[in-house]
Amino acid sequence: MKIENIADLHVLVHTARGGTLTAAARALGITPAAASATLKRLEAQLGARLFERSTRAMRLTPQGQTLLDYASRAFELLAEGESLVAADRGALVGTVRVAAPSDLTRSALLPWFDDFLDAHPGLQLALSVGDRPLDVTRDEVDVALRYGALADSRLVARKLADSRPVPCASPAYLRRHPAPQVPQDLLQHNCLTFHRSGRRQRVWRFARNGQWTEVRVDGDRIVDDASLARQWALAGRGITLKSALDVQQDEASGALVRLLPDWDTEPYPLHALLPSGRFVPARVRSLIDFLAAKFAALPSRH
Repeated sequence: MKIENIADLHVLVHTARGGTLTAAARALGITPAAASATLKRLEAQLGARLFERSTRAMRLTPQGQTLLDYASRAFELLAEGESLVAADRGALVGTVRVAAPSDLTRSALLPWFDDFLDAHPGLQLALSVGDRPLDVTRDEVDVALRYGALADSRLVARKLADSRPVPCASPAYLRRHPAPQVPQDLLQHNCLTFHRSGRRQRVWRFARNGQWTEVRVDGDRIVDDASLARQWALAGRGITLKSALDVQQDEASGALVRLLPDWDTEPYPLHALLPSGRFVPARVRSLIDFLAAKFAALPSRH
């Protein structure tokens, strides 16, 4: 038998992405029972089992993986066609799904997203904010903004901005504690650390005249949301090490003071990441171009 309703393949795709029928149902706005019935109908039509079921997750069978690959490619081609039709009409339409770091979103991106949506009223923005990176190749994300070096060969990256992490503290904190003059002085300070990619960023590296030194800092606050470390620093609770892009406005206003200005830190570039081989709709390319222009226009203090 043949597949009678191509739209049923959305259940296959979303179940594979989310790992459960419940996740697929939530993504599609249907009930889990409806998702289960659709999947059973697909399997009956194909005469093949697409998933191995367990009480905790759904795992693709080899036949299911084959169909998923072709279904994903088909939906990407449809998206390409829709994008081309929309482009012919001179308007961008559809949803742009973006994942971005929490602090960068709050300090810079939110008003830029507003400007972009105002310029393209046919678009919707689905924004996922957090410091735990999503799997761009699996999760429903068109583009992810991430700091740091790249190691995943499955991704295509476009650099949006160069940056470096900078140690900073509020004037209130510095009135109570002398500003560090060398990195080792940080051992005498309350350093506000956070987790990145599941690991606490506790070792801070600095260089001068080509010589690198490491300081293993500590403090009374650790958090898995880097934006809270910045908020604690603004409140005078200690010193934090943040991307210069994240604290640029705070520095300009005097709310935070950059420390150890004569010392360098490691490059910490910001990239826009896209899955390799996936069609990139015009709406996504337009957003990346827009953000690149915004970052290029920032004062080069980072």
